[in-house]
Amino acid sequence: MAILMYLLTLGACFCFVGLITNYIRQKRKMSFRKVNIIILVLAVALFLLVLHHNFLGLSSLLRNEVSDSGIVGLQPVDFVPNAPQHAVDGRQEEIPVVIAASEDRLGGAIAAINSIQHNTRSNVIFYIVTLNGTADHLRSWLSSSTLKSIRYKIVNFDTKLLEGKVKEDPDQGESMKPLTFARFYLPILVPSAKKAIYMDDDVIVQGDILALYNTPLKPGHAAAFSEDCDSSSTKVVIRGAGNQYNYIGYLDYKKERIRKLSMKASTCSFNPGVFVANLTEWKRQNITNQLEKWMKLNVEEGLYSRTLAGSITTPPLLIVFYQQHSTIDPMWNVRHLGSSAGKRYSPQFVKAAKLLHWNGHFKPWGRTASYTDVWEKWYIPDPTGKFSLIRRHVEISNIK
Repeated sequence: MAILMYLLTLGACFCFVGLITNYIRQKRKMSFRKVNIIILVLAVALFLLVLHHNFLGLSSLLRNEVSDSGIVGLQPVDFVPNAPQHAVDGRQEEIPVVIAASEDRLGGAIAAINSIQHNTRSNVIFYIVTLNGTADHLRSWLSSSTLKSIRYKIVNFDTKLLEGKVKEDPDQGESMKPLTFARFYLPILVPSAKKAIYMDDDVIVQGDILALYNTPLKPGHAAAFSEDCDSSSTKVVIRGAGNQYNYIGYLDYKKERIRKLSMKASTCSFNPGVFVANLTEWKRQNITNQLEKWMKLNVEEGLYSRTLAGSITTPPLLIVFYQQHSTIDPMWNVRHLGSSAGKRYSPQFVKAAKLLHWNGHFKPWGRTASYTDVWEKWYIPDPTGKFSLIRRHVEISNIK
């Protein structure tokens, strides 16, 4: 419609100028030559003014059509553009933080967001990826708590994106949790950003997120991870799975397709629960398409290790980013807090950590976990009562 109006207006302007020109030709022999020139100039000015106005209108329409057209499977549900609780300089660069929030782990996402927000004065916007049934619960939790002033978007994840790419395996619970794979689709989740942070919901941030965001990435690198060999929180031996800090713990080197990649089995792995992504480079290299390719091949050929040492999302990332990733400060992913119920770190080390990660079976909202006192500092009780902590000896009502 806007294009049609533009063409009609353009035609009308040409007709008007034609009439003026004909009038001037008829008056050319008269003594009003100067008056005619002025009329012609005014006509041309009017034409340019109308043309400029319609061009702006058309440009605005096209811009809106592009920005409003989402990609199937990932659609924005909500956006709250309020200012954070503390003063934020509007000139600061926006820091996109992507967190997946499933219904059964929603309290984890809330605690993570709360810890990030209270430890920074940066201009953070949270992209919270969830499923349709969780959006209303999440929105009510955010609006009735101390987080009601954060800036966020709730993005719906359509499980159809994973059809043919994930084989459900009862022994590998993550294969049946679609939000686990949201990290593969960062450029779609945050389409206008050049850089973003992804983190799991089982983390607590104790440092300023700006420092993590400013992690330098080498030219040609689309992401920066925390390598397992460099971190004091790694080198964990998983019973029956070998070392969790190298490639052989994640990939089946008996498969010909894996051997053909010529990747050393002893290569240090990395943890995909926290990373910084250069989305411009990510899109240039078609990282999402590469990850989907290896997901499909695994369904067809079973390329992952049968005794997978960690997350099901790790193997395709290890392949795609083999010797092609930068590193983040190890203190920004102090992990394995969920590997056992015991305390493996000193209180001083836990306090010094920039980010604590409860990867493993023992989550801080569960019955048995380590360092729950640190996590509960940032937990906000669910006003709807749907989500509650599981504790042996601590009354939930006493947790603040």
